[in-house]
Amino acid sequence: MTVPELSVVIPCYNEEENVRGICAAVTAEAERHADGHEIILIDNDSTDATRAIIRQICAQDHRVRAIFNNRNYGQMRSPTHGIYQAHGRAVIGMCADFQDPPAMIGDLLALWRGGAKVVLAQRRQERSSALLSLSRRIGYGLLGRFADYPVIPNATGFGLFDRAVVDALKRWNEPEPFFRGMVVESGFSLALIPFDRPERAAGETKNGFRTLLSFALSGLAGSAKGLLRLPILLSVWAGMAAIALSVAALGAIIAGGPVWPLVALSVGTGMFATLLLFIGLIGDQIRLIGERTRGVPLVIEEERLNFADPA
Repeated sequence: MTVPELSVVIPCYNEEENVRGICAAVTAEAERHADGHEIILIDNDSTDATRAIIRQICAQDHRVRAIFNNRNYGQMRSPTHGIYQAHGRAVIGMCADFQDPPAMIGDLLALWRGGAKVVLAQRRQERSSALLSLSRRIGYGLLGRFADYPVIPNATGFGLFDRAVVDALKRWNEPEPFFRGMVVESGFSLALIPFDRPERAAGETKNGFRTLLSFALSGLAGSAKGLLRLPILLSVWAGMAAIALSVAALGAIIAGGPVWPLVALSVGTGMFATLLLFIGLIGDQIRLIGERTRGVPLVIEEERLNFADPA
């Protein structure tokens, strides 16, 4: 197989109204800006006509390849698996609903050719509900405070990744890959490109509040392992409080004042500190076990179209 300069990976779930249009738009931009390209559509077990349309597209253009998952694996595992199957020297991941504008493909490639190994699109503004905006602020605040590496605010996951980046992250074998965080953690040179995210072209969003909350929690768990040690830190403060209460109880005994309330608080706080310490130690051991036992596949494929290599 001839290695194309560019791979564009587009995850799909019930995108019958958008998938043909996004493929046409991406093809037009890729033909203008790239020295050879492929498009990989990875379908997360759609229940509408998306798969039938993808079959038609693949039959008309063999540069368009398809992966059909045997079930819905969520919005972290499926897109990342698609990126790992790409052959291009540069790989772009984008949504099917036109909220990641295909017109930016040329700009992403220009920054990559200028030396950036990772180019992330950074949302300037997007119309959303007050609840969703608040949730985003809280999520970015938690990641900014507890993440193991710097977090790029308002990076949507839309971006370009050099072949070396994709190959390196594929070896990590993350079971719940928070990809936009992983590319930062990897330490490769990174460039940002701001953009105003447009409205969804057609259909309804698949990312409701519950879905986004689940995504945020998975990202926090995968990129903020230091949170597991938070109970240990709290146990230290609780232990210091227990010591202070014990000293106060001793002073009350000497002064002849009331003792039992201080003794009860001291014992209770000491027990709480001990409990937090063991919870923290157990959490850290679970983290180490998780680090050493990864091996679950991101998805199980049902079928491939237009791939030269077997699934």
